[in-house]
Amino acid sequence: MAQKQEKVLEVPRYIKNTSKVLQTLNKNMAAAFALKLFETPIKYKMPKREQKMYEVSHKSKLTLPESGKEIVVYENKFGPKKVLLVHGWNGRGTQLVSIAKAFKELNYTIISFDAPGHGKSTKTAANMKHFIEAIFELDKKYNGFDVMIGHSLGGMSVINFLGRGLQTDKAVIIGSGNTTKAITEDFLGTIGMNKKLTPILINLFERKYNDKMTNYDVADQALKVSVPVLIIHDKNDKDVPFTAAEAISKNLQNNELLITTGLGHRKILGDEKVIEKIVQFVTS
Repeated sequence: MAQKQEKVLEVPRYIKNTSKVLQTLNKNMAAAFALKLFETPIKYKMPKREQKMYEVSHKSKLTLPESGKEIVVYENKFGPKKVLLVHGWNGRGTQLVSIAKAFKELNYTIISFDAPGHGKSTKTAANMKHFIEAIFELDKKYNGFDVMIGHSLGGMSVINFLGRGLQTDKAVIIGSGNTTKAITEDFLGTIGMNKKLTPILINLFERKYNDKMTNYDVADQALKVSVPVLIIHDKNDKDVPFTAAEAISKNLQNNELLITTGLGHRKILGDEKVIEKIVQFVTS
């Protein structure tokens, strides 16, 4: 029997209480408060299993030219082929350590990074636009990647990168979200606000960045992606429903879909069978 999977994000009660009070008093004020939270990553302590990867990696800092935000880059040279690992929201560059070990065995040079506001990068507001910008800059710095692997928001960012005309030989997305509206609605529910505030929150985001949030919907970007993509998602994922993976799969020209059970949103990253499938997909 599959174990119950808990959500990654646990919101303090005082934030939920503040959210409920604000949405009662003033919806615009509540949406502004929600946007600030929406763009504020939580830095979690690095677990022991990631320590060695952190210690042995060559670490450098890179400033993103458009946003001016800083990322910390981790580089492990093992061979001529290159893989880029992209963590998700509230994650860090060492989070895909089990996948990194598999690519070490394949003699790939492994590149990962702490996105703006995450891990060892400078504390700052961040969102998917900054993840995508980081991928763009690293793609230029390393003259492209043979494989790109993204988890959660990282997976969304990889498809957005490819949908904007950039290339890789193969891509893997794990526990990826799909529509920005669904993510926004889920976030509002998580912090204790009514999803009816979604249009106001989206409008604030779009005015701030002069950009449409729907421009980052994954299934839409997937229509423009021709490279082979392996989609992996767990049926018990409580952060992102597996139906997101099914919707993305329908729009990709060339993809494989693997639905697992009982692994949730994070344990899936270290599962032996999942990693075996990734290796098989990349090497076939």
